[in-house]
Amino acid sequence: MSDLGARLKQARIAKGVQLRDIATATKISVVALEALERSDYSRLPGGIFSRAFVRAYALAVGLEPEAAVNEFLTEFAIYEKEAEKNAKRPEITPDDLHFVERQRKALRTLRLVLLGAALIALAAVAYLVFVWWPAANRTSTASTPSARSAPAALTVTAAVIATRVPLRSHLR
Repeated sequence: MSDLGARLKQARIAKGVQLRDIATATKISVVALEALERSDYSRLPGGIFSRAFVRAYALAVGLEPEAAVNEFLTEFAIYEKEAEKNAKRPEITPDDLHFVERQRKALRTLRLVLLGAALIALAAVAYLVFVWWPAANRTSTASTPSARSAPAALTVTAAVIATRVPLRSHLR
């Protein structure tokens, strides 16, 4: 038991007060008051609530509240350092390191494959634009009807428009 917890318990016993009476007077749970007496800070709420609990308990048993709070803060800082030092950290095994290295290699390979695919797609688009498209334009301009046959093309177009075949019938 630490100094603060022991002093709080001794002051309560010396005053002849039960823990339930202090809990009723301070509106603090019996569990939290027992945790204070045992210096089990893991059972206390964090932040200003713990300080308020210590202050209220010290007032209820007749101790100096500010001195009790300062002592609590000192002990709580030590408790936090110990808890941090004893905290379990994940263990990294050689298998884990091997797995991570395989994942990195796979990611590197995937990036190279995607880059290659992008370059091939870019080359295909460049081929279509610079080689195939101009060749298609040359053949289409060569096969355009001459000025003499233009009226015949217009009459064929007019005949197709005049028939008014529904578009949906051709789509089925």
